[in-house]
Amino acid sequence: MPATSRPPARRAVAADVRRRMASHTPKPPSASSPRRLPRRAPARLPAAALRQRLARVKLLLCDVDGVLTDGRVFMGNGSEFKAFSIQDGLGLRLLQKAGVKLGWISARPSAVTTQRAEDLKVDFLIQDKGSKVVAAEGLRAQLGLGWEEICFVGDDLVDLGLLRRVGLPVVVANGIAEAKALAAWVTQASGGHGAVREVATAILKAQGRWDALVAEFSA
Repeated sequence: MPATSRPPARRAVAADVRRRMASHTPKPPSASSPRRLPRRAPARLPAAALRQRLARVKLLLCDVDGVLTDGRVFMGNGSEFKAFSIQDGLGLRLLQKAGVKLGWISARPSAVTTQRAEDLKVDFLIQDKGSKVVAAEGLRAQLGLGWEEICFVGDDLVDLGLLRRVGLPVVVANGIAEAKALAAWVTQASGGHGAVREVATAILKAQGRWDALVAEFSA
């Protein structure tokens, strides 16, 4: 028998082994099989698109607790205390100087918030447990603005509805994942630690006001 030939029985056995090996080879999952996908970070606006939206802002709305503060409230003997950032405060005053209106919308009434808003001469302060969307709609109609001209800075569940509507939704670094998923921009700073100043500075730069302010304070 030639060396290159195999008996029919051996060829049959070899073929059977190949079939068995093929049957145990792992197959890639089908399109219909469930699998866990890695969670991706929410998309952010490109720098140029973000700058365009910042340039349109005529009304800046902010949540208070967790945005203008770090979310902590100190209570005792009938008194309440919160810490507000001085840098945030100056940024807000500079925005007003540039003609941007300011509004604070909080679902938690607080005398401390009222005092700070009066100190900074905030244009609008709304503190009630009603809808933030309804409150913002009232301000929008009063000022004759479109939603695209409004920026809102939030951090938590009560802010989701308003984040969905404004032209520039911003969430602070300490915001919840659901809020960040709706944000065009997430700040580097956390609430109460310069996040609102970060937004104010970006608006002033996009609207061509920053250099003049630097020159004014440098004189």
